[in-house]
Amino acid sequence: MPSVAIVGAGIAGLSCANVLAEEGWQVTLFDKGRKAGGRMASRRIDTAHGEASFDFGAQYFTVRDGGFAAEVARWAEAGLAVRWPEAGPDAWIGVPAMNVVVREMAGRHEVRFSHHVSGLAREGTQWRLLGEGMPAEQFDAAVLALPAEQTAPILTLHDFELARTALFARSQPCWTGMFAFEEPLPQSDDILRNHGILAWAARDSAKPGRAGPESWVVQATPQWSTAHLERQPEDIAPHLLAALHEATGAHAAVPLAHSIHRWRYALSAGTGLGCLWNENQRIGACGDWLLGPRVECAWVSGRLLAKRMLGAAREAA
Repeated sequence: MPSVAIVGAGIAGLSCANVLAEEGWQVTLFDKGRKAGGRMASRRIDTAHGEASFDFGAQYFTVRDGGFAAEVARWAEAGLAVRWPEAGPDAWIGVPAMNVVVREMAGRHEVRFSHHVSGLAREGTQWRLLGEGMPAEQFDAAVLALPAEQTAPILTLHDFELARTALFARSQPCWTGMFAFEEPLPQSDDILRNHGILAWAARDSAKPGRAGPESWVVQATPQWSTAHLERQPEDIAPHLLAALHEATGAHAAVPLAHSIHRWRYALSAGTGLGCLWNENQRIGACGDWLLGPRVECAWVSGRLLAKRMLGAAREAA
């Protein structure tokens, strides 16, 4: 059976891996992170009042595609996902954190974390991954399950037409703050939208299946994040905290702990193409940027690419 290297072990890459592995392909995923998560990342911080947990990437996911609905139903039956009505009638979250569903998917495959792939080398009819510490092994096919901005420079050397699609698919950044407090903030709503520089603020500790001290995730607007993109996290923290104070009226609340994260490629517009695939070279790409800015779109894109790869392989057989 063909071997494939998938660069990026987020929802898109893992969805692609699921379909290919079911058909007997030898799948190996590579991810620069230390663990599964990607944009569905979660973080835990120790405080004097217990461990605070934050979903600091995607806040929830929706379920509209039939195939994705079946996957979510399986997660729900396993106790890994529940509805979050406060965010909307079709909003779901991972339990006890968003990243558990990604970890469950990654557990089905060989995933090599802490591997930063900087490029691909074409050697005859096969692919070899480039980057510090990369293995010398070769693969029959290569899939890039990365943001468009990271996909484009790798594709440019091998298929400029595919690369051009990625070059024009730009993402918007997002500065995200995580704040834990000793007491609940004087705010009845667990979700706040579009308040000053905040596009979103949520009381994460109130999500189903959560525990620990009062914990808030705040996400700045794309415009504000872009204007302050190159500043340091310690410079960003006071602005996000002040915005949360203003939105909740909790001006005297001092965090027990906090953390700041910069998402350079947070929100994709979506090209509507679904996926990219060059059968002659057996290289392709998948991700939410090829459909739309939702977790579900990433999952669907990975599945679409895998099915396209399988179809091409059957035709060639």
